[in-house]
Amino acid sequence: MTDTAEAEILADVHRGVGRILLNRPKALNALTTDMIVAIDRVLAGWEHAPLSAVVLASTNPKAFCAGGDIRAIREHSLAGDAGASERFFATEYRLNARIAEYPVPVVSLIDGLCMGGGLGLSVHGGFRVVTERAALAMPETGIGFFPDVGASYFLPRLPGAIGMYLGLTGHRLDAADALYTGLATHFVPTHRIDAVGDALADRPGDPVDVVLNRLAGRSPVAQSRLAEVREEVDRVFGAPTLSEMEKRLRHLDTPWAAATSVALESASPQSLEITHALLARGRQRTLRECLDAELALGRTIIRTPDFLEGVRAALVDKDRTPHWQGASLDAGTLPYGS
Repeated sequence: MTDTAEAEILADVHRGVGRILLNRPKALNALTTDMIVAIDRVLAGWEHAPLSAVVLASTNPKAFCAGGDIRAIREHSLAGDAGASERFFATEYRLNARIAEYPVPVVSLIDGLCMGGGLGLSVHGGFRVVTERAALAMPETGIGFFPDVGASYFLPRLPGAIGMYLGLTGHRLDAADALYTGLATHFVPTHRIDAVGDALADRPGDPVDVVLNRLAGRSPVAQSRLAEVREEVDRVFGAPTLSEMEKRLRHLDTPWAAATSVALESASPQSLEITHALLARGRQRTLRECLDAELALGRTIIRTPDFLEGVRAALVDKDRTPHWQGASLDAGTLPYGS
């Protein structure tokens, strides 16, 4: 177990398998700087240990990780403490890169909510296991921010225009959708999820993929609803500009188009512009280049009125009625990286 003040991270090694448990249940494991540092420290210490795998999981059945503690970032911005926010993002992105480059297979067990920073913890590892209770999303445009934690790297690499759709709308994926997009790699039913660590320990010589498939057995996975509207997604979000996307949406008389229009209309206009530009650049960059660009961009965005208002409406007052000021920044002049 780590020596964090409130045991928000629990870590141990059992029979050659490292285990890290997020243990901030009341906050749905929203990540603080201290939690991120603790996870990074544990992984650094295990980097050369004789482990067959590392498992990331949660002590809360409702959530793997609800994201970063964005309320704290807002408080830092209001207090003028740019340094605290900088430390949070720089530390988080360093951890994302470590997970992506880790020499031991990293297996994330997504049983419940996984949003924002939770995807940063999971998607960069080689194996992302979802249960029937999984729900994944990058909802940042709804709070005046943009999809970060390497999302400008992994979203553009999803099939077709799915990544642009998810990044702009914050659409929530269930287990079937996560498997369809590739954000998840395996399905294991909830009642067997706690057996993953022991199964990996029992068969250290077997490929992780084989062990996880064995646990899934014949468990049925529902049909992906996203797959059913894939043609519409690609047509709309494959457009070169936001205005063309909106135009194509207006020409579709379907329930999906109506719901998608509502999602875009409720998002911060500034965030939509920034997200579109960032994702368009991300396909030609490495993960580290994407993380560097996101860090530079975040320094500016967290001081804007739309970010402060978006977090207030979603997480502070929870009235869900943000009053956007529109694009207070020129999206074309922002630091997206070279």
